Amino acid sequence: MSEADIAFPHLGIYISHLPKGIVIGNSFTIAYYGIILATGMLAGLFLARWQAKRTGQNPDIYMDYAIWGILFAIVGARLYYVVFSWDYYKENWLEIFHIRGGGLAIYGGVIAAVLTAVIYCRRKKYNFFLFADTAVPGLLIGQIIGRYGNFMNREAFGEYTDSLFAMRLKVTDVAQTSITASMKDHLQTIGGVQYIQVHPTFFYESMWNIMILLFILWYSNHKKQDGELFWLYLIGYGTGRCLIEGLRTDQLQLGSTGIAVSQVLSGCLVVGGILLFILRRMRAKKTSE
Repeated sequence: MSEADIAFPHLGIYISHLPKGIVIGNSFTIAYYGIILATGMLAGLFLARWQAKRTGQNPDIYMDYAIWGILFAIVGARLYYVVFSWDYYKENWLEIFHIRGGGLAIYGGVIAAVLTAVIYCRRKKYNFFLFADTAVPGLLIGQIIGRYGNFMNREAFGEYTDSLFAMRLKVTDVAQTSITASMKDHLQTIGGVQYIQVHPTFFYESMWNIMILLFILWYSNHKKQDGELFWLYLIGYGTGRCLIEGLRTDQLQLGSTGIAVSQVLSGCLVVGGILLFILRRMRAKKTSE
């Protein structure tokens, strides 16, 4: 075993000297997390534009939306995190605006982006369900890439594991509140440095989203009506997130209930997506009779 910043010992992968950002001068740092998120957003926009061209739409509709969608997605991601971490922020008001310190929740960003799309489509008199179907692949590619920002930040990981994909991290590189009793019981010391070994849940979710993306791109040529790709996204992403969230140790919870907010929301999205998919299919069938 060799000392490394991040390692996947059972896969023989050891990454040494991996900083969390690019240091400019003596104090200013550009976090890789931000660079990766921005890359994911741009890749998502390009994929949405490609989908628009492929389906005979005007790609500029999606470019114009992106200006507002990305802005409000960032605000929504921050607000979601702050609301469900209120015990801390109610005593530290100024920290609410300190985004560089971390604290963006993907679900908050998705909710804000969807609400922005609803308003945008109403103002432009554009079919929201067509818009959503076209944008969903781009949203997924943004989520796939964005999860690797969590990897660079050494966050969003799961409980202790010794499975094939087990990820080893330096104790000093992670938030101490995310270290559980089980991790402490299995601490490893290598070269005088302490490590925890955990589930790389960022990787699980990224791989799950790739499967959803491939399925949606395939299904896009077989859909019966607008909105189906959006419902499939809710069902697919919600299912994966509900399962994977159960492994994480940094869950945002509903007060002191111990219930993970994202698992509850994911369950609602899955049920809602299934019902809406079926109901719209039934309504379309009645209309055609």
